[in-house]
Amino acid sequence: MNKVIKIGTRDSELALWQANHVKDLLIRNGHEATIVPVKSDGDLVLDKPLHELGITGIFTKTLDVAMHNGFIDIAVHSMKDVPTQLPSGIVKAAVLERANTKDLLIHKEKPQGFGKKATIATGSLRRKAQWLNRYPKHTIEDLRGNVNTRLQKLKDNAWDGAVFAAAGLERINLKPKHYTELDWMIPAPAQGAMLVVAMENDNYSRKALEKLSHYETDICTSIERDFLRTLEGGCTAPIGALATIDIDYISFLGGVFSLDGKQKATVEKRVLIEHCEGLGALCAKEILSLGGEEIMKKIKKELSV
Repeated sequence: MNKVIKIGTRDSELALWQANHVKDLLIRNGHEATIVPVKSDGDLVLDKPLHELGITGIFTKTLDVAMHNGFIDIAVHSMKDVPTQLPSGIVKAAVLERANTKDLLIHKEKPQGFGKKATIATGSLRRKAQWLNRYPKHTIEDLRGNVNTRLQKLKDNAWDGAVFAAAGLERINLKPKHYTELDWMIPAPAQGAMLVVAMENDNYSRKALEKLSHYETDICTSIERDFLRTLEGGCTAPIGALATIDIDYISFLGGVFSLDGKQKATVEKRVLIEHCEGLGALCAKEILSLGGEEIMKKIKKELSV
């Protein structure tokens, strides 16, 4: 029996672009689909840093409830926003081909270097910790809101720059003239990837989404999220991870940073794809033995205050 698949999404420009991309792919494959925007708590509460809200999956929770209530059939997310443990009854239905994984520094003019003091804006603990690890004399300002809101705040404030995910800016054609690729910054686990989830018992929607999944992206993001899960870090913890495929090999880079950036533990591995099972958990355990366990304990203590 055919049905119109109701696609749940946040109502920001980027989220709607992602949902419409999934809709177009489904229609191309002969299915009917419609967009159902849902505003999340993460979009409504903009006056507090994300980690202070104390909610895991703040950008996904509202959509999870809407799916359980039958208001929507599937939900489209930036995969880096999704908790590693999905709610009961909800399953991964498709991982779309990954876009740019890099973080970018957006600035008003070409920077003259960052040896001097500077003020950089970001709402991400991961970006803040890595920036302070590299530039300990800099000041970090909290920056919340969707992509458009954050770009406007950068224009309205006397900051030297702000950090954004390249994928989001590129998807909605908002990457400005002045930017610097932060090749040294480890991205969030699954950054640049889109995840579509469905109810476990919704065989029709799950079958329709199967053809949208990208094999290599699914492998790499699974490794990164296993790394995150094993470290027991929420999506707001200062944890970075990136797995990439080069013909027959998978390369992995992961790290955890203290909130002030003064401490870090990192790991790099390169293995044959056929040996990648459990790679994320293995790298996480190595990180913990190299000082990551103490860093994680300190992070959890500081975030609980």
